[in-house]
Amino acid sequence: MDIVNEILEREQKKAEKYKPITVEKHLELEFDIGTLLASDTNDLDTKALRSNKDEYLQALSRDNTQLLLNKIWELPTERLDEAIVVRLPAPKTVLPRSKPVPKPKPLTKWQEFAKAKGITKKKKDKLHWDEALQKWVPLYGFKKAAAEKEKNWVIEVPGNADPMTDMFEKKASEKSEKVAKNELQRLKNIARSRKVKIPRVGLPVTSDKASASQLNTAAIVAKASTASLGKFQDKLPKEKEARGKGIHELIPGKERKRKAPIPNSTVEKENNLNLLDRILNKRPKIDLDKAVNQHIHHEQVERSNEKKNFKPSKGKGKGKGNASNFSAKKPKAGKGQRNPGKTSQGRKRR
Repeated sequence: MDIVNEILEREQKKAEKYKPITVEKHLELEFDIGTLLASDTNDLDTKALRSNKDEYLQALSRDNTQLLLNKIWELPTERLDEAIVVRLPAPKTVLPRSKPVPKPKPLTKWQEFAKAKGITKKKKDKLHWDEALQKWVPLYGFKKAAAEKEKNWVIEVPGNADPMTDMFEKKASEKSEKVAKNELQRLKNIARSRKVKIPRVGLPVTSDKASASQLNTAAIVAKASTASLGKFQDKLPKEKEARGKGIHELIPGKERKRKAPIPNSTVEKENNLNLLDRILNKRPKIDLDKAVNQHIHHEQVERSNEKKNFKPSKGKGKGKGNASNFSAKKPKAGKGQRNPGKTSQGRKRR
C-alpha cells in the first residue's frame, strides 16, 4: 500500500503542475484567428495586481493563450508530412503599415519574351562533371574561373589568324565585352522600368548626321562669332533661337544669368519693407503737356459752338455798331483775303 500511495502522490504532484484547458471568463474574448490575436476586455483584479504583479500577469497571459489555442484546434485539421496542421482563415484585423505596399518589379526584356513564348526556368545543378579535369566543377564563381584556367592552359591559334596574336588577351577582352554588354542591358532594364529616355545605341553623332537642334545651335554660335557678335548678320528663313542648357556659354558676349545670393532674414525683411513703401507711396504720373493740349482744345470747341449759335438782332438803324451791318450771306470766292492771324475753327485733325 505504501508503494501505491507514493505513486498516487507523485502523479498528483505532476497533475498540479499542469492546469486544465478549460478557462472561465466573465466576458468572452474577441478572437482574430488569422493573425492569432485574442483581445481580453475583462476588468483587471487590482488587489492581485498590486500584491503580486508578476504572478498575476503570468497567470492571465496563460489563460488567454489557452483560450486562443482552444479556438485554433476547433478548426478542421489535416496531416502534412507526419504532422497535424490547421489552416488559418483570412485575418480580420487591418494592421497599419509604416510604408506603402511595395509595387511588383517590372519584367525585364528577357522575362517578357520568355513569358510570351512560354519558356519556363529550369533549376540547374550547381556542379557538373568535367571530363578533362575528371572532377566536379561549379558552374559559376571563382572556382569555375580557376578550373577554366587549369583546363585551358594552352589555346590553339586558328589558321586564318595572325600567328603572333595573344589568344589569352583576346579571350579576356571578349569576356570583358560580354560583362559590359550584360551591365548595359541591366541599366537599360532599370531605365525602362523607371520610364527614363535613353539614347539609342548606334553610330556617334557627326556633322552629317546631327540633329536639327544641334545644327541650329551650331549656326547661331557661328553667327555670333563675328566682330559685331552677330548684330548685322541676316537671319535665315524660319530661323529660331537656340534654346537649351549650356547654349549661353557657347555664344560669345551673351549675358549670363547669375544666381542671386540667398538673403538672410534681415536683408529679406528690409527688401519687403521697401517694396511695401514703394507700393503705398506710389502716385499717378501726370502728363502736363497732354493736359494743357486737352484744355486748349476744349476752349476752342466752346468758342466755335458760341459763334455757330450766334444770331444778329433785327434793327432799323444803320450805324457802325448796329447788328444790321452784318451780312448773313456767304462771301463770294476770290473777293476776300484770308487773315493769316486768324485760326480756323474747322475740324481738328488728329
